[in-house]
Amino acid sequence: MALAHTILALLAQQSDSGYDISKRFDEGLSCYWKATQQQVYRELSKMESQGWVSFEKVPQEGKPDKKIYSITEAGWAEFNRWYAEPTERTQIREDLLVKVMIGYKMPRKLLLKELHHRQALHQAQLDNYRAKEAMCLAESNPPMALQFKYLTLKRGIAYETSWLQWCADVLTFLEQNDPENF
Repeated sequence: MALAHTILALLAQQSDSGYDISKRFDEGLSCYWKATQQQVYRELSKMESQGWVSFEKVPQEGKPDKKIYSITEAGWAEFNRWYAEPTERTQIREDLLVKVMIGYKMPRKLLLKELHHRQALHQAQLDNYRAKEAMCLAESNPPMALQFKYLTLKRGIAYETSWLQWCADVLTFLEQNDPENF
């Protein structure tokens, strides 16, 4: 999936500025897609030259004009073409797995430190997702858009939960196989 298709999906929901699109990445898509503000602006420029988006300038006092982007007919056509394509599994490229693979030849303390570090990162992200989940579940009759967003959030929760379980499993293994160095 290209960043452009994710931006098209966001613009299909509502027209927005580049700044607000990048905020939506941080706030709503972070469990499965990340993009910096610079990447978003660069991609919007390419998409505009391809005719997939257009913008309207909105004057701002004391600031440069704000560009509000909208998806065009050509953008919808591209989005529909992409949406009809089958997805592929995402390949794993994970430094920690390489470190665990060779962990039997390396100082145990370094691996333990890294595993605890990753546990903390994944726990913090899981806590963040759980807070978002609570907000989603608090609505008695949520709009369909929120229900579909919740489905992606559930995947993020499962991802972080599986990482935490895996880290716990590796730590248990290390403790059982080398208790004096634990």
